[in-house]
Amino acid sequence: MPDGPVFRVENLSAWYGEAQVLRELNLDVEQGQVVTLVGRNGAGKTTTLRCLTGLHTQMQGRILLDGKDISGLPPHQRARLGLGYVPDDRGIYATLSVEENLRLPPKVGPDAWSLDRVYEAFPRLKERRRNPGSKLSGGEQQMLAMARVLAMGARLLLLDEPTEGLAPVLVQQIGGIIEEAKRHGATILLIEQNLRFATRVAERHNLLDHGHIVESLTNEEVKAREGELLTHLGV
Repeated sequence: MPDGPVFRVENLSAWYGEAQVLRELNLDVEQGQVVTLVGRNGAGKTTTLRCLTGLHTQMQGRILLDGKDISGLPPHQRARLGLGYVPDDRGIYATLSVEENLRLPPKVGPDAWSLDRVYEAFPRLKERRRNPGSKLSGGEQQMLAMARVLAMGARLLLLDEPTEGLAPVLVQQIGGIIEEAKRHGATILLIEQNLRFATRVAERHNLLDHGHIVESLTNEEVKAREGELLTHLGV
């Protein structure tokens, strides 16, 4: 494996039509790290993830996974290389059962979680394994979406606000799953507005403002500036 970060974004710019939403964004994620991307609504966070996965193509710049430029690859090829994306709408199959959702995706790497391992980490999903996705609560759908990319064997997870709208007890469970995935070697880039949750699960936080990363902060720096950052984020 090449030296350097497992995932690197270089000078990423993106547009919707003539409107530029990302401006020469640079980002590194080291193997086994959990890193956040934080910013107020409209800062370009979701657009960043869509560029990284290949879902948004009106862009310039380079996206490197293990030193390989994947910028020109379609989404399915990026997934085969180990890039797992959990969108904010979760993207599960509503008419399929929990177990069918977990069995459907192909295995893309040696670190794919077995069904037994998924059910051990997500006992609620085991209880609901015969229920269709449409009958799950929001928290259960989020669990299923995360479990599915782990069952695929994704080693770099891109999570778009996984705790949004969830009750505190479910937020704690999602945090536990992120920590479990990290213990087993997963690398995670996380969009998250809940700063206290972010500092629990991540080591570094990138502040996105008007499509550009303006600061990269440690947990200690975030905690020391929590009031200022909450004001900036409009939380």
